[in-house]
Amino acid sequence: MENRIITFRHCGKDIYCFNVPVECPICGQSLLGRRLEDAPVSIPNCFVDGHHEKCSFLIKPTKGSFLREYDGQADLHVGISNTQGIVYNYIETGVQRVDCGWEECISVPLVQSDTYNLINQWDLYLEQFSTADIWIPDRYDEYEHNCYSFALTFINRVLAAQSKRQLSRMEFTERFVVPRTKRASKYITLYRELCRSYYYIADDIQTEEVSTQFLKKN
Repeated sequence: MENRIITFRHCGKDIYCFNVPVECPICGQSLLGRRLEDAPVSIPNCFVDGHHEKCSFLIKPTKGSFLREYDGQADLHVGISNTQGIVYNYIETGVQRVDCGWEECISVPLVQSDTYNLINQWDLYLEQFSTADIWIPDRYDEYEHNCYSFALTFINRVLAAQSKRQLSRMEFTERFVVPRTKRASKYITLYRELCRSYYYIADDIQTEEVSTQFLKKN
């Protein structure tokens, strides 16, 4: 379990930490027994265990984790989870079905909780889709026919079955992925600053954006 980021206000500044300090890092006054400008609140972690996310589009670094190793430029990998938390993802060796390895990822829910008919059919749709010849290893291409192609094609098949408009790669990325990666970028910056020092005073938070260029290709 990663440390929780906490924020509170003092001296007119937003102060971030893992634990509220005894003294204000700005003015040095004791915070014990004093009323803070805003009560400390916990910032929700942007990353989730993908194996607990049903019917979702999942994003993680190809290597390492977001909080510890990701440098903002490394490749991202995506997959689709079924109702049991098994993540289907397409790589050079074909479609993988895994129950571990996606414990820290960004999640985009794809199905509303009250869409019972779709949820009941989701696993069957995903398994049938994954066995199509188009997803055999020989068809894999890093730029043209990859994990994102697999995930988005499945999403559009589901939309088509519901008589809904399909989404381009750019549209899906801009509408559903970019807002979440921007929040994740800020969270990564704060987390790493707090790992280096006891607190972080937010005057101008300079974040390294989680790159979505790979997701926007083609």
